[in-house]
Amino acid sequence: MGKLEKIADKFRQLHNSEPVLVRAPGRINLIGEHTDYNLGSVLPGAIDKCIYMAIGTRSDNQINVYAADYSDHIVTVVDPLEKAWKLWPNYVLGVINEVKKLGVQVPGLNIVLGGDIPLAAGLSSSAAITVATTVSLNYVLDLGFSKLEMAQIAQKAEHNFVGVQCGLMDQYASLFGKKGHVIKLDCNTNQHEYIPFETTEVKVVLFDTGVKHHLVSSAYNERREQCQRGVELVKAHHPEIIGLPDITEEMLYKYVKPESELLFRRCLYVVQEIERLKGACEDLVKNDFESLGGKMFETHAGLKDMYEVSCEECDFLVDTVKASMNVLGARMMGAGFGGCTINLIYSDAVDKVTESVKQAYKEKFGKDLKVYLTSIEDGAEVLK
Repeated sequence: MGKLEKIADKFRQLHNSEPVLVRAPGRINLIGEHTDYNLGSVLPGAIDKCIYMAIGTRSDNQINVYAADYSDHIVTVVDPLEKAWKLWPNYVLGVINEVKKLGVQVPGLNIVLGGDIPLAAGLSSSAAITVATTVSLNYVLDLGFSKLEMAQIAQKAEHNFVGVQCGLMDQYASLFGKKGHVIKLDCNTNQHEYIPFETTEVKVVLFDTGVKHHLVSSAYNERREQCQRGVELVKAHHPEIIGLPDITEEMLYKYVKPESELLFRRCLYVVQEIERLKGACEDLVKNDFESLGGKMFETHAGLKDMYEVSCEECDFLVDTVKASMNVLGARMMGAGFGGCTINLIYSDAVDKVTESVKQAYKEKFGKDLKVYLTSIEDGAEVLK
């Protein structure tokens, strides 16, 4: 029995009724790291690992949520809606809270959820939960929200109920995903275009370091601030500037480098990454995965040396595959200090490469490396 059937089955056992079923995928980001909050573009794709949700309405004020993966459940009420004392229910309750704030009369709800997105691997399992909840409520309550509106509701749920000031990329990718395509999302305008990623020659493989260093949230906020300070230094001379996408390398050399070498390196990485992403889209249109892979290696070098958000484990994994003729590109993916590296590997060499990397990682760090093969799939949908 697959994960979806188990979720549906559990709902029937608990509530003796037929649920509406929804699927919301996690995501990868091919290139364009730390460009989102700097108003640049990102290049995510929805993947074949999802959160599944079974939902039905109740005639009373109660919310009953069961998390199948934890065998854990919570019972609370729609009105007055309060935060849960533990984390996971707040991704669901936060969405209900945002929908209520829009003046919607939300009834009591029965919800069962679970999925196969690896946790803490940087594949956005949390965004998939908020998206699944938003899509479920939109359908069950016939709210008529657009995909962009749903992405923004899911994002606000994390801001206001979970306390994570995330960008829009994860929710956007989960909703707008398209099989065989990545999404070039302009984070300034929230407009996107689809870029083809259709190949049987190359596979996207994730190596999960299994570490999440404690630096991540403080360093993330610090990088945001540093980039903003760099923008202000340029803006003093060019008031028309909005953000780093409007700034050239020459401007950074002229106005930022003399003031601060650190701010210069942070901003230079982002400006170069914005350009790399444009080039990566051209590579994909031409099916030039070799050039794309080269840009991924360049991104990792920038994240390591200029943006300084990598870690020993990520660097080791990228350095290990760099020597292989079968790996076209690799880089750290996500906010940093752990999580996964994303690798472009020739399809017929995936097993060979993963075995040798697993062995090397075990020898170096004394722990097993988790490996995830992914494919680019469609975004969130109501299944029934």
